[in-house]
Amino acid sequence: MHPLRQTDSSLPTMRFSVIIPIFNRPGELRELLDSLSRQTYAPFEVLVIEDGSTEKADGVVAEFTDRLHIRYFFKPNSGQGFTRNYGFERAEGDYFVIFDSDALVPPHYFATVHQHLKTAWLDAYGGPDAAHPEFTPVQKAISYSMTSPFTTGGIRGSKKNLGGTYHPRSFNMGLARAVWEKVGGYKLSRMGEDIEFAIRIIENGFKTGLIPDAFIYHKRRTSFGQFFRQTRFFGRARINIARYYPTELKVVHAFPALFTLFLASVPVWAFLSSSLFWLSVSVLILFSLLILIDATRKERNLWVGLLSVVAAFVQLTGYGVGFLREGWKRLREPKDFRETGATMEYPS
Repeated sequence: MHPLRQTDSSLPTMRFSVIIPIFNRPGELRELLDSLSRQTYAPFEVLVIEDGSTEKADGVVAEFTDRLHIRYFFKPNSGQGFTRNYGFERAEGDYFVIFDSDALVPPHYFATVHQHLKTAWLDAYGGPDAAHPEFTPVQKAISYSMTSPFTTGGIRGSKKNLGGTYHPRSFNMGLARAVWEKVGGYKLSRMGEDIEFAIRIIENGFKTGLIPDAFIYHKRRTSFGQFFRQTRFFGRARINIARYYPTELKVVHAFPALFTLFLASVPVWAFLSSSLFWLSVSVLILFSLLILIDATRKERNLWVGLLSVVAAFVQLTGYGVGFLREGWKRLREPKDFRETGATMEYPS
């Protein structure tokens, strides 16, 4: 294991610690580590924390010991939030960077972040995600849906965030060591853990922001079924955050749920009112055409554009179902649930 390397002599060295929690995805990790080994700015270490996997990735890590300053840890399963905490406690860098295991990091990433922090300091930052040219059409469609303002997905990669303050998300996030030392780590391990973490960072007076050029290629899920389950979980997570921070639940968060209810009402109108039925169908057609045209223009591929229409419906209904399910559960909980019955890890 070699020491942290310095390749950019024009700027003082900032040492980064990359935290990667992983659970049963050694193949994904190999691609992520390969992308990290190609960085143009190299003073960083990599901590891979295996969260109780049965498909262990220690062999993958061993392949990169001559290319990266890398350390491997195995721990019992506790969820991604607490696994990141495990990495924070063992990190040696000045600045911590968190990636999901299904990410690919462009070669300029750390050079971009380093330069931005030197000229416009942020205590914590987030970066957007994009579709890699080699992604499958389905992956590109899912990426479009998760970054498009027409599906509310674009909020995460926008300079203008809900409430006017940027909330970094853990798929591509960095924070100074001082932030961790004051705020501590994640208090939730799953279901909205990154949102809760960002709220506490901001409440403690730290400066957060988006670094637009610090993007990653986020593979996400590879099928619409997986994508639906993922977005359903996101919908549940938003309600879970409201258990601890009720004011963080905004009107815009209910849009996918309203869309889901609207979609479910269309067959009903076929029996009750033909005019409302055709009006509803027309709205859905116009929405689909908007997605089709925008996605085709951005991806320069009609097939990806058509798949993006499917992805948009999957995202909105998945999130909506999760939001409605957890919201109904929340309404039936006692008012003092947070103090008497909630767990900071993962309400079932």
